[in-house]
Amino acid sequence: MDKFELKKVEEADLPLLLWFIKRIAEYEKLPHEVTATVETLQQSFFGEKSNVEAYIGYYEGEPVAYAIYFYNFSSFLGKRGMYLEDLFVLPELRGKGIGKKILAFLANRAVEEGCGRFEWTVLDWNKPAIDFYKSVGAVSMDEWTIFRLSGEALSKFAKTN
Repeated sequence: MDKFELKKVEEADLPLLLWFIKRIAEYEKLPHEVTATVETLQQSFFGEKSNVEAYIGYYEGEPVAYAIYFYNFSSFLGKRGMYLEDLFVLPELRGKGIGKKILAFLANRAVEEGCGRFEWTVLDWNKPAIDFYKSVGAVSMDEWTIFRLSGEALSKFAKTN
């Protein structure tokens, strides 16, 4: 796949990154949850103490994919890990190996940086993604349940302290 190139996101790329974020939200049937703006992305990616990075994938010079990741920590391993927040390839370009190339690139970064884990979540109805992840050797952590506080619930609970 010599027509494919990954480029690390720079500040000038943030409008394009936001466009991709809105595309994945549409695919995941969650467009109403996107409140990100170019300004919030600028602070998150390029502000002080940033822990998040992104890459945009270009096929034949056109932007077709992106990935966002950040670092977490495993107390059990005593090492930091890499957490893949988003991996998205435009639907018309799926099946060309682009997602696999991005995932392998990030796995290589995780290994080079001494990460003990490389993790992500996937919606339970997204069978094509689940099958893809299993095909590269990833295992489902079915015994874990994700919990989330956000928005009003987060603010309300924070005030109990």
